[in-house]
Amino acid sequence: MSGIVLPGAPRQQGLRGGHVLGAFLGFFATVFVVNGALIYSAISTYSGLVANEPYRKGLQYNERIAADERQARLGWKDALEIGRDGRVRMTLADKDGRPVRGMRVAGVLGRPSTNRHDIALQLVEMSPGQYEARTSPLPEGNWLLSLEVREHEAADPLYRTRRRMWLKP
Repeated sequence: MSGIVLPGAPRQQGLRGGHVLGAFLGFFATVFVVNGALIYSAISTYSGLVANEPYRKGLQYNERIAADERQARLGWKDALEIGRDGRVRMTLADKDGRPVRGMRVAGVLGRPSTNRHDIALQLVEMSPGQYEARTSPLPEGNWLLSLEVREHEAADPLYRTRRRMWLKP
């Protein structure tokens, strides 16, 4: 009578086929869910693109080196500020500390990891050597500010700066 279970008798305890099947299916379901979440995260965040048009930029590498040398000879110094209220300010001085006046300053403010939140900036000279732009309020976190200074709209940039900045709460 070992295979017969009497009514009211305690059921046999232990690992059964249904338990093994449930554990097996649960394990692989967890693996599929985690893999799906990681794949979605990888595809929807960083594109992997380091530079737009790398071939063209490579061809112009020597011109970029010459532009950097011209900028170094100018000896200009900048001070950059961004505020949570959306204010972007650049103070520009020559090598003798005098303000650099009458320039066109434009650039981009955005997140380092994506261009989805990029904001085009056109800074206006508020006082000698001090240029400012306003955007909508900015959330806290890491921001990348890239600016170019030109004598006039069609001129090549005289000065470039690119800086990571952190907005704290």
